[in-house]
Amino acid sequence: MSEERFGEFVLVRRHGDGHVAELALDRPKAMNAVSTEMARSIAAACAALGADRDVRVVVVTSTHERAFCVGADLKERNSFSDADLVRQRPVARGAYTGVLELPVPTVAAVHGFALGGGFELALSCDVIVADPTAVVGLPEVSVGVIPGGGGTQLLPRRVGAARAAELIFTARRVEAPEARELGLVDVLVEEGRDREEALALGGRMAANSPVGLRAAKKALRLGFGMDLRAGLEVEDAAWRSVAFSGDRAEGVAAFNEKRRPQWPGE
Repeated sequence: MSEERFGEFVLVRRHGDGHVAELALDRPKAMNAVSTEMARSIAAACAALGADRDVRVVVVTSTHERAFCVGADLKERNSFSDADLVRQRPVARGAYTGVLELPVPTVAAVHGFALGGGFELALSCDVIVADPTAVVGLPEVSVGVIPGGGGTQLLPRRVGAARAAELIFTARRVEAPEARELGLVDVLVEEGRDREEALALGGRMAANSPVGLRAAKKALRLGFGMDLRAGLEVEDAAWRSVAFSGDRAEGVAAFNEKRRPQWPGE
């Protein structure tokens, strides 16, 4: 396993053959509250991972024992002038869009608090794995703002408009069992095993064609919300992008030869 730091608060670990990358939020003294510096580091790490063709899956984790991420750094925000807040806005957005726009499958490993921007980082992932200690929510209206990391758009896509409205307007926190029932998280695992299980899930994903994984994610993301006819055109374009690839040829050959494929990744 290799490690690389992006600033002080983000650690990227590459597991095994490097196809599974772990983006670890590592600001334990602040329960991973996202400061301006940390936001820049998240965006930089995502840019590097997205450009790395060896990376097939990214797993977002936390080094803090009691929190995934508690959201924006409100202590820092308390010192901001209006002009400071305006300047910081694109930096903050860059962290969330960095995760959201990763071209490979993404898995969030959530335990403890995942609130506000912390939950939005998880919502930006394709799959959320949580343990029973997880507490999620978008409490922004309780401090006079609204979700600004994609929450008003990502949450209704998961749970529907009415359920998202109830959760955002009440600012309530949701514990793990209810979160699983409502679809706020996807997989509930034993306490303390969220990271391990998320990495294992990432490994199962990464065993598949890297060309196929990127194309499937693109089709899923672009087609969601379209009418069926338009969505099928998105799928067809994605299919055409892989149908004549080296991965497709290797996958078919490996199947017929009853062996594991050796993906060329092209």
